[in-house]
This record gives sequence, structure tokens and C-alpha cells, in this order.
Amino acid sequence: MSLTVRLLGCQGYAVLRIRWRPASVVGHAGRMGDRANFVVVRESGEYELYLSRFGAVGLDLDLLAGPAETISMVRQLKADDWWLDDVHCQGAALIDLGRKVLMLFAWEGPSTEMHHRAATLELLQEAWKGWEVRWMYDGPAELRTYLGLDPEHVRDRDSGLAVGPLLEPDDEELAHPEPMVAVVTVGTEHCYVLANINDHPVREGAALLDRLADAPEHGVCQAPADAGIHVDPLRRRVGWWVLGASAEAYEMPQRWPGWTVEFWQDHWEKHVRSALGRFSPPPVDRARALADVRTSGERHREERTRP
Repeated sequence: MSLTVRLLGCQGYAVLRIRWRPASVVGHAGRMGDRANFVVVRESGEYELYLSRFGAVGLDLDLLAGPAETISMVRQLKADDWWLDDVHCQGAALIDLGRKVLMLFAWEGPSTEMHHRAATLELLQEAWKGWEVRWMYDGPAELRTYLGLDPEHVRDRDSGLAVGPLLEPDDEELAHPEPMVAVVTVGTEHCYVLANINDHPVREGAALLDRLADAPEHGVCQAPADAGIHVDPLRRRVGWWVLGASAEAYEMPQRWPGWTVEFWQDHWEKHVRSALGRFSPPPVDRARALADVRTSGERHREERTRP
């Protein structure tokens, strides 16, 4: 795996983000703290909890090694009773040996990018043949719910809403091959783009429409976004999707009282159909995406096992 570290600046914001790139494109950059929880559920039903301070970025590529190697890697970590919360958990994986269930989520990596999402999940299913592979859209809370534990233990409901800044049509981020953006379409006439660096715009509720009143119009957004929302004011319906995770993902109807809210999970194609031409990302080249992820997975494994 290769990483690039970029300073994303937009409308006065400067946010340091780590972005995965195919190994053939860029060289490896230094890693920063990226915390992750790992859970191994024994056949008896008891679970083991592990903490990795540098395991979230590259988590999806680590899992491509399959069950045996992944379990060996996880058990080399320090067992820890620290459950990372919504804010600090940047990735997680659960391996249920009895039920043969693999659950995961990440903030960064090929699994969170439109061009590589389907390919990564396809290769994970191939590596974990006979297992059920699930994505945790609600982050660490969903992991605890699976274990029968209280999800509120990892909720951070005291932090205020952190909205992503609006981007101009000529913002340099949109020229990036995999921009970190959320696309917002309203009805069949409006398209806006936000930097996807904070909370998902669906969390703003109907107040999002007020914020968009003077926002720069994009006409048609053709960027391969990693999150999005379509708002139909006439029918009072909302559909939204995300390729990473969003805290309280299944509680969004509470933020839109009087509206019908549909969570599309990672099905961005539903947004394309609903927006009627306002959101038109480039087609995904499946063969190229599979090759990218395979190559990066192999290089990541070599780097991880290098003395």
C-alpha cells in the first residue's frame, strides 16, 4: 500500500488527511497515528479485544491476507480493554470464528474510494471464502451491538456538529483522482460539493438547505465522491450514502423530522439515478480496480513483514 499525505485547504480550512493511492502511482509516505480496534470472537462466544495505534490505514489491505494470517497478525497486538469511541476509532475489524463473520470499517483506504470500493470488497470475499463479510457503517457502535454490548459506550454525543466547508467549482480538490468530497443534490436543478472532512452533511438535518442557500452551484458534479446526499424538497425525501462510516448512521431520520430518510449504504448509483443528471461520476473500471488493489495489497504485505 502507498499513502500520500495532503493538506486540504478550502475556504479558510486546513485539514491534514492521509489518502490511499495505488502502489504503482506514488511512494510510501510516513504514517501518522491511526487507531483501530480489532476483535476476535472465539468459537465459545468469548471475545478478545485488541488496540492498534497505527492500524486503521491499511486495515482493508491487511484483511486481504485471509483468516489465518489476519488472526495471527491481530494476536500479535497488545490485548487492551480500551474501546475507541466514534471520534477516535478510525477503523475496526471483528473476526467471529464460530459464525465465520468478518466485519470491518475504515476511514481511509481503497475500500473507501469509489473507484476501488467494489473491487476491495470482492477481493475480501475471495480471501475469506465461506465467510460473511459485512461493512460497519455505524463504526465502533455497530461492532459493540454485534457483541451484545451497549453501543452508547462508544458514542460521543457531546461534541458539536462539525460541517464540511463548501467547495467552489474550480477548487483544486476536485481535480484529484479520488477527491475527498461529498456531493449534495437538491431536486433536479441543484448540485453542491462539500469537503468530506468532518460530519456527513445528512447529520445537519433540514438546516443543510439553509446553508446551501448561497452556496456555489456546480451544475453537474462528475467527481468520484466518497459520500453524498440527495434531497427532494417537494416530496420531503432524503437519500444518502457513504463509503466509510458515519456515527449514528441508522439514526438519521431523527435529524429530519417530517421527512422520509433512506440510507443507501454504499450504493452511490441510487444517488446518480435520483439526481437525474446532476451527479454523474466516471464509470468504474473493474479490471483496473482489481489490479490496483491486488498490487497494493501485495506491496503492503511486503512492507508489513519486512524486518
